[in-house]
Amino acid sequence: MSSARGPGRLLTAHAALVYLFLYGPIAVLVVLSFNESGLPTAWSGFSTKWYGALAENEAILRSVVNTLIVAVISTLLSTVIGTLLAMGLERGRRSSFLDAFVFVPMIIPDIVLAIALLSFYNLLNVTLGLHSIVLSHVVFNIAFVCAVVRTRLRDFDYAIVEASIDLGAGQWTTFWRIILPVIFPGVLSGALLAFTLSVDEFIIAFFTAGAGPASTTFPMQVYSMIRFGVTPEVNAIATLVLGVSFTLILLSQRMGKIMTP
Repeated sequence: MSSARGPGRLLTAHAALVYLFLYGPIAVLVVLSFNESGLPTAWSGFSTKWYGALAENEAILRSVVNTLIVAVISTLLSTVIGTLLAMGLERGRRSSFLDAFVFVPMIIPDIVLAIALLSFYNLLNVTLGLHSIVLSHVVFNIAFVCAVVRTRLRDFDYAIVEASIDLGAGQWTTFWRIILPVIFPGVLSGALLAFTLSVDEFIIAFFTAGAGPASTTFPMQVYSMIRFGVTPEVNAIATLVLGVSFTLILLSQRMGKIMTP
């Protein structure tokens, strides 16, 4: 018994150290966001004034609105395109080359994709702005939505589609009343993931945004602030972003596990 407890305790200690390494800095950041002092590291008391300061910062509020515009539109477009792409790949002939080609945006570094998109816009003489960020995020998110929806489609029973058509339902009726309700948890999970990635994404937006505050997203605004040093206000921003991101990711995972009746 003692020999078995030894490795178990070591694994438990190892897991605790890994979690401490991963989440220790995040916990410190969250705590310091409630620091009354203007210094980023010297604790002087509990206060929520930095969250109030965020609500009065017009530059931050404007960047939040820009980010929500980009995230909502890119999520809608990437969800529709990614879902249809997943259905086409699942119903078509299986090809490992085609699968790898579709998921390239997930694999290549963001900096490479950002430079490629910027070069493409310059080639077409496209004026940069929120619209260019939206299109770039759609390119980035389609692969993620497609991957999530395909996991749902692999357990899909296509016999119910054939039964619906045999009973006289058209293709659109079958899609809206049979296919979509069955795969909807996967579609919603992919949409939540796409929204989270779009809100947090910085590199692609930085390269494909236009000049001026009209196309400055929230991560870009945060970057411009930390260049002058980390302040409790920046810690408060990071805490809010972490909260939103974790919530959306948990919702995405939860919806992905929901089974159809």
